[in-house]
Amino acid sequence: NNTRKDIFTPNDERLLSIVNVCKAGKKKKNCFLCATVTTERPVQVKVVKVKKSDKGDFYKRQMAWELRDLAEVDAKDATKENPEFDLHFEKVYRWVASSTAEKNSFISCIWKLNQRYLRKKVEFVNVSAQLLEESVPSGESQSVAGGDEDTLDDYQELNAREEQDIENMMEVCEYAISNAEAFAEKLSRELQVLDGANIQSIMASEKQVNILMQLLDEALTEVDTIEAKLLSYEEMLQSVKEQMDQISQSNRLIQISNTNNSKLLDEIQFLVNYMDLSKGHIRALQEGDLSTPKGIEACINASEALLQCMNVALRPGHDKLTAVKQQQSLFNDLRGIFARRLTNHLNNVFVQQGHDQSSTLSQHTAELTLPKHNPLHRDLLRYAKLMEWLKNTQREKYEGLSRTYVDYMTRLYEREIKDFFEVAKIKMAGTTKEGKGKFATLPRKESALKQETESLHGSSGKLTGSTSSLNKLAVSSSNSRRSQSSSLLDMGNMSASDLDVADRTKFDKIFEQVLSELEPLCLAEQDFISKFFKLQQQPALAQGENTDDSDGAAHSRPVSEKDMVRQMMNKIFQSIETELNSLIALGDKIDSFNSLYMLVKMSHHVWTAENVDPASYLSTTLGNVLVTVKRNFDKCIVRGDSDTQYMQ
Repeated sequence: NNTRKDIFTPNDERLLSIVNVCKAGKKKKNCFLCATVTTERPVQVKVVKVKKSDKGDFYKRQMAWELRDLAEVDAKDATKENPEFDLHFEKVYRWVASSTAEKNSFISCIWKLNQRYLRKKVEFVNVSAQLLEESVPSGESQSVAGGDEDTLDDYQELNAREEQDIENMMEVCEYAISNAEAFAEKLSRELQVLDGANIQSIMASEKQVNILMQLLDEALTEVDTIEAKLLSYEEMLQSVKEQMDQISQSNRLIQISNTNNSKLLDEIQFLVNYMDLSKGHIRALQEGDLSTPKGIEACINASEALLQCMNVALRPGHDKLTAVKQQQSLFNDLRGIFARRLTNHLNNVFVQQGHDQSSTLSQHTAELTLPKHNPLHRDLLRYAKLMEWLKNTQREKYEGLSRTYVDYMTRLYEREIKDFFEVAKIKMAGTTKEGKGKFATLPRKESALKQETESLHGSSGKLTGSTSSLNKLAVSSSNSRRSQSSSLLDMGNMSASDLDVADRTKFDKIFEQVLSELEPLCLAEQDFISKFFKLQQQPALAQGENTDDSDGAAHSRPVSEKDMVRQMMNKIFQSIETELNSLIALGDKIDSFNSLYMLVKMSHHVWTAENVDPASYLSTTLGNVLVTVKRNFDKCIVRGDSDTQYMQ
């Protein structure tokens, strides 16, 4: 039952007979031969070999033969019990049944199927005639399986006359039969009387009997004629049935072929749609002009099409096709060719732009301004999409271009910034006057201190952390003012303060000019690097930061794109912080009170930079320099306290 449910029922087949066999002459590996028919028309008769699976306690279908391919059944011995038998399909299969009874039952079933469906096509050798005579003839209406169809019952229903006779007889007996034997004898006598009457009636009607017999003979003759015609019709129908089976099989094969062709066409269409690169794109990748806007646009479209073709998700088995392998090889070659062309062209652009900027550098040395690189950025941003393509496909070349750009721009900015700060130092040095050192050591009047303090608050309202220093400066100046009693000394202090205020105002303007030139330069370069190299800065946790696990161990994550921008900016503008510190030292050397002006300006610019981008290179650098300025200012206050104590 389990075998029928698991193997044959799902395939719409009906199991008719089964025999447990093993191959003759080999080790006993038991299997089962099953005779089956399909439940749908046209009926297909098969012999199926079923074997127990090695991986579990279940049976699987191993092999099947069409019964029409069976040429001969050899039972080996028709008189003795012998479990061996042979089935002649395309080759001879020799089997040994577990018992002779199972073998005979299986052969009998094969013979019945042969009689019913194959028109006695299979030849049976060494099979006892008694076994074949017990089988159901093909002309009868019983089932081949021996019980699958209904059979006629011997019971016959009473007709109306018989029912009436029995009722009359029961009425005579008044439904009270006390002596069954007497009742039976009475029925017997009455039957004898009826039989005698019937015999006499038959003998009296002998002529009618003869006529009836003649009619029966004629009817039998007619029946034989009709039966012969029916047999001929059955043979013709059987031939038509076989032809229809062959046509149905052919139609099934044609349908399978059409389905396979449709699937194959879909696969080919998929490959053609997603792995075909136009000749125009190939030409653009190989020969496209990277110096004109039209050529750059064509190269961008071609590179995006190439990337889409290379990233297509192939279905299982596609990578084994020769055409797919050739196309992938072509894509790899085109990627390498275009990557080399793009790298060489951008290297040349970097070199050329560096030379062009160097030629215009002399124009800015006379005045305190830094050259603008907006034209260079504008020209290079046309290649931003190509840089993104290079980043996704050729990471090594992308990183090489990044290093090349950083190297060229580092040398360029280093020259520009150095010249710029040289001009600033010269202008600052021009503010120095004779006797400034003498006046700088004298105490300042309260009016001069008030003017400096008002200048401080007017420049920035965001200065924090320096309140204590300013208070110290006010106290020392007040003590110094009370200690002075000479009007001549007051006049000298007034002259010195006025002179210092003028020089410091000029110094303040120069320092503001320096910071105002550096700020847009750094912000513009950082914005360009983010856009050109596709390094989008994200406010989330940097991937390069260390994270602590529950056990306290630190793990380093890959460097984020924000860290890459910071590293590139640090290298390109590595001289800014040094030059700023040098300029601050010069200002403090000229006049220690200049640290107050630098503190105000630097605090204002740091606050502005943090509002724009707290993590920017400019904000970080100015913050570091602000620490230096704050230290210088604290030293100035300490020196002022020392001078006051000395005067007292």
